[in-house]
Amino acid sequence: MKILFIGDVVGKLGRRAVAALLPKIKEDYEPDVTIANAENLAHGKGITSQTLKELLDAGVDFCTSGNHIWAKPEGHAILAKKDSPVLRPANFPEGAPGSGARLLSVGTRSVLVINLMGRVFMKEHLACPFRTLDAILAEYKTKKPNAIIVDFHAEATSEKNTFGLYADGRVSAVLGTHTHVPTADERVLPDGCAYISDVGMVGLKNSSIGVEYAGIVQTFLTQMPGKFEVPETGLAILNAVLLDIDPATGKTRSIMRIQQDCTI
Repeated sequence: MKILFIGDVVGKLGRRAVAALLPKIKEDYEPDVTIANAENLAHGKGITSQTLKELLDAGVDFCTSGNHIWAKPEGHAILAKKDSPVLRPANFPEGAPGSGARLLSVGTRSVLVINLMGRVFMKEHLACPFRTLDAILAEYKTKKPNAIIVDFHAEATSEKNTFGLYADGRVSAVLGTHTHVPTADERVLPDGCAYISDVGMVGLKNSSIGVEYAGIVQTFLTQMPGKFEVPETGLAILNAVLLDIDPATGKTRSIMRIQQDCTI
């Protein structure tokens, strides 16, 4: 079973880059399902119905998210819909709209997708992601999914690495998101869990994690609030990982980073 996971898609440039590059990536690698982190779809923060439609029309099957998913009021309604194609982190407090885990049917097989957020250096007050993972795995144990994919949306590499080792042997992959910078530590852990600290992003290549450089550098130089612009055109980069999973065991055979550019 092959699963393609795309890093945080940032704004219109990111959406357009997915539309431009994903068809050929899918032709080349033939994934059974394609997942993307969508928390930055709408001008860098949050989602709307239109931006989500663009991503799904481009060939993405399902979406995860993170702390910015609440930035647009429309996103709350999207998450609250039954069978929404977007998850929010499962360890948000009770009462938050949406779901943090979903069992997807992929032909005759099933994939459990779990979305969790880390707590180190994050301002939100969330339940423990480690214990939340335990609870979700217990809830879905009788479903016997062929693969289990965790989007771990977190800041600290120490927390991400620890979480990956904690989940090893129980899930197929722990894929880090949030920092928008791809890491070179992709590997299969001893008990068959694929791991990477951060998949990366889809957005402006020569930028500050998808945002125009000019406004960001002024904030660093002066410590005054700057104007953060999310570009709509330019040289875009797409970061993703391709997983090859044994559906009989749920263990991952390999994880491969994908990085491609295009000018929009």
